[in-house]
Amino acid sequence: MEPARRIAPTAWMTAPETVAVVRALEADGAAVRFVGGCVRDTMLGRAITDIDIATPDPPETVMLLLARDYIRAVPTGLAHGTITAVVDHKHFEITTLRVDVESHGRHATIAFTDNWLEDAARRDLTFNAMSLAPDGAIYDPFNGLADLEAGRVRFVGAAAQRILEDHLRLLRFFRFYAWFGRGPFDSDGFAATKAHAHLLPKLSGERVQAEMKKLLAGPNPLRALAGMRDCGALAQILPEDGSFDLLRALIACEEAAGLKPDSIRRLAALVRGRATEPLAARWRLSNGDAARLAALAVPVERLDQSFDARAMRRVLYRRGAELTRDLVLLAWAEAGATKDAPWRVMFDEALRWLPRELPIKGADVLALGVAPGPAVGELLASVEQWWIEEDFKPTRKEALAKLAALARKGA
Repeated sequence: MEPARRIAPTAWMTAPETVAVVRALEADGAAVRFVGGCVRDTMLGRAITDIDIATPDPPETVMLLLARDYIRAVPTGLAHGTITAVVDHKHFEITTLRVDVESHGRHATIAFTDNWLEDAARRDLTFNAMSLAPDGAIYDPFNGLADLEAGRVRFVGAAAQRILEDHLRLLRFFRFYAWFGRGPFDSDGFAATKAHAHLLPKLSGERVQAEMKKLLAGPNPLRALAGMRDCGALAQILPEDGSFDLLRALIACEEAAGLKPDSIRRLAALVRGRATEPLAARWRLSNGDAARLAALAVPVERLDQSFDARAMRRVLYRRGAELTRDLVLLAWAEAGATKDAPWRVMFDEALRWLPRELPIKGADVLALGVAPGPAVGELLASVEQWWIEEDFKPTRKEALAKLAALARKGA
């Protein structure tokens, strides 16, 4: 296979850690290549986070080669030929070239090979089948580079077969469109998603969650979600979805506020006003994500344009800066993402917020001779309510005086 193009090796390719791993793997003559996202993102000029390497050597040989150069090797997926090399806290996932012998809809039975084309042919999308040699040679057997440059998301080979081999590829088709797609969907790929959307419930909640969170954080999630709805996929995994209008407005507000995309905030826009517990259970959301989604989708208190800075500080004290900021964005989006002046004031108040702490504690109540029990909490709550109404300005000395007055009154 001849290279399709050559590039000058980039900084991550020539970094000492990368060079050390490549040198160890090629010591006995095997030629290795970078594969997956690091190749795709390099061609797009994006930052590289994960580095994946493919090699014709079996995993046992990979382990020996790394050990010979005193590189830590972790057998993270021996059955599928994957070793993780660690150099100065940087991780490199190294996988032996392979072919699928038998597919099971998610995990395949594989066999190792030394044929680069066979390995590329088993990958999902054309631009994910590219590989990059350490000297900068790009190998592109399925014209993935042209697809990437044109914003086409296209399966390798027969789209339906790719999805039947691994049902997760259906979601990946739309997830990668949200990040890299432009123009209409590839007709063969879209037809395959429509024919096989009913297979999605077979996927684990964790897998669905991971793909959908990445999709929602993409620069073009609305077109991808619309495609999922049109092919029947969205109803299989997110029957709670509502109008896309709120999500569209939220994205406009995020851009106006200079905020990065956030998948849970955007998911809340899709299911605003709906109970989120079934979705959280189905997608196996973490406790933190589930609680945040519920607080944003069905907020205890809704913000409106009448909230001044003082009212906002009360909300910030109760809800915290991050949650309040997101509540402002969603309320702003519900108002139509227009007339942003009052919402910006509220948003800026959230950005400026520094957490406040009531200047007295239970020990101060006990020091007044109040017996341990419910009365302690009641007195603290009364002082706290007064302190909040005074806009958090009373000092500890003033709070102690208020506490003493309330304790005398209740005696």
